[in-house]
Amino acid sequence: MNKTANKTAVKGDGALIYLVDDDDAVRDALGILFESVGLDCAAYPSAMEFLDHYDRSRHSCLVADIRMPGMSGLELQQRLNEHRAPVPVIFITGHGDVPMAVNAMKAGASDFVQKPFRDQDLIDRIHKALQLDKERRAANEQETAVRDRLALLTPRETDVMQRVVRGHANKVIAMDLGVSQRTVELHRARVMQKLKLRSVAALVSTVGGILAADAAMASGTATAE
Repeated sequence: MNKTANKTAVKGDGALIYLVDDDDAVRDALGILFESVGLDCAAYPSAMEFLDHYDRSRHSCLVADIRMPGMSGLELQQRLNEHRAPVPVIFITGHGDVPMAVNAMKAGASDFVQKPFRDQDLIDRIHKALQLDKERRAANEQETAVRDRLALLTPRETDVMQRVVRGHANKVIAMDLGVSQRTVELHRARVMQKLKLRSVAALVSTVGGILAADAAMASGTATAE
């Protein structure tokens, strides 16, 4: 590794770099590198030890060797995916591991760096991974807030809201639900008030993705059963 990292390249913002590598020398060298650019680091010699200490609530990214005894880097990534862990993963790979790293990227890894690498290259990738983590966390917080507001809707308001999101007109919704158009209008107004939205376009963009994700998850669960 070539220690030429720019000390101003990354700002930690309270971030934690998880490092998983079975090579003591690599852990020591990368730990010194991260400290030199102001990044907090928690290093572990095995994937299992990392999993025992991983805090999903912490703004972080994971740097891991793709080949390790016991649980490999790819198996670790699969475990994180199964638990919907939000941490972006950067794999360290050898020359012959590039196809494996490409498969890891397809499975959701954030990036990979091939040995031997320049320290700055790794730091740059960590910077991108931390930004990705920050954006994901902001999106998750927004989704949580929307879901909290959706929970305030009555069953009838939910029925109306779902049909509005699908693009149904008030007249069609009234016929489907066996109520008057005026009743539909009142329900729509309450929905917009509770969700703190001002337009149908905002409703569709805010709620549409959540409804689609819930439907896909329900479909996948039914298929598995």
